Amino acid sequence: MRLYSTNRSAAEVSFKEAVFKGLPDDNGLFMPVSIPQLPSSFFETIDNLSFQEIAFQVTKALIGDEIPDTDLKKIIDDVLSFDAPLVKVEDNISVLELFHGPSLAFKDFGARFMAKIMSYFLQKEKKEIHILVATSGDTGSAVAQGFLGMPGIKVTILYPSGKVSDIQEKQLTTLGQNITALEVNGTFDDCQRLVKEAFLDKELNSKINLSSANSINISRLIPQSFYYFYAYAKLKSLGLPIVFSTPSGNFGNLCGGLIAKRMGLPIHKFIASTNANDVVPEFLNTGIFSPRPSVATISNAMDVGNPSNYARLVELYGKDLEAIKKDIFGTRYNDEETAQAIEKVYKAGGYIMDPHGAIAYLGLKEYSKTTGEKFAGVFLATAHPSKFIEVVEDIINKKIELPERLQAVVNKKKEAFPLTSDFSDLKSYLLKSM
Repeated sequence: MRLYSTNRSAAEVSFKEAVFKGLPDDNGLFMPVSIPQLPSSFFETIDNLSFQEIAFQVTKALIGDEIPDTDLKKIIDDVLSFDAPLVKVEDNISVLELFHGPSLAFKDFGARFMAKIMSYFLQKEKKEIHILVATSGDTGSAVAQGFLGMPGIKVTILYPSGKVSDIQEKQLTTLGQNITALEVNGTFDDCQRLVKEAFLDKELNSKINLSSANSINISRLIPQSFYYFYAYAKLKSLGLPIVFSTPSGNFGNLCGGLIAKRMGLPIHKFIASTNANDVVPEFLNTGIFSPRPSVATISNAMDVGNPSNYARLVELYGKDLEAIKKDIFGTRYNDEETAQAIEKVYKAGGYIMDPHGAIAYLGLKEYSKTTGEKFAGVFLATAHPSKFIEVVEDIINKKIELPERLQAVVNKKKEAFPLTSDFSDLKSYLLKSM
């Protein structure tokens, strides 16, 4: 697998190099030089394959021979030790539950895959690295769980103070061992900017072997395609066009689906469902991409005003707006609409959505109104509703039972270092932590 930078002024690299570099030297994002088409025989028999078998075939096609088949199968089996159930919510509308991993969020797929891939390569070369990651909520806890206790790897997580849920914060700040949390006085966009600046700082990189675990890392993106294939396998027998609605913040999740489509998965339409941070739906409507400071919402993991993966999204289509609009329908919803959707779906059938899944549900319903087509709709539930327990309980007026793995962290003591949004403070901290 060869990868190039979306800014096109850095040298091509191998998959292994891209995993450890995180970002190209020209501040672009790594993209595959070519995305392979899977054979028709794969799709003819996909409904007879396990989740792990599907994921292996997809990964093998993308990365080629950089990891031997036996080792790659073991990595995939270790990563996908939990299911992604497809649950019917309404006629022709199902929810793909992506929150059954260790941190109860879809980020577990990408974080665990990346951790296993990095660990595999590091064991071969006996190197040490320092993972630097920004989070708007779920990325941090998934990365922390994925890398916890792994030899030769330090993890530093930057999160915006007061802008993640209490449970998310506890998941970030109570693990210890090789995991450190930095509480940044700013927004997620500030955290993301600090991480990017760190990767571009020559002095820092000459002293610390830095890598990223955000969705900017290509190894996070690959497994985010797995569950689109898996959902298709479960719905294939219906013989209907399939529409996916993806709650979108930094747009890595949607890009995973777009890569699946490029590999031949017959997805009829994608819906980019956002909260008030709607720069991509705005781009789809106007052709103008206008990043701006993020706005705080009850769907906080999507509070991203300058989504990094926008560069990958437009790159996949050669920056052709009309081609993008042919595949992607953009929507946005405010907190009131989100809360109303959670309440409505719960009262109608007892299904409890988290705020991010609720926005994806709304996007699917809106798209359905705009087309007379009959289709099988799937909205992605990216986090367990208990991770937003205060918000959801207030909306449905019912107590939600915390899963055991969340109960275990609630009473633990928070351990986080305060940090300003000035890069010099982050640089100073990292140099001192060597």
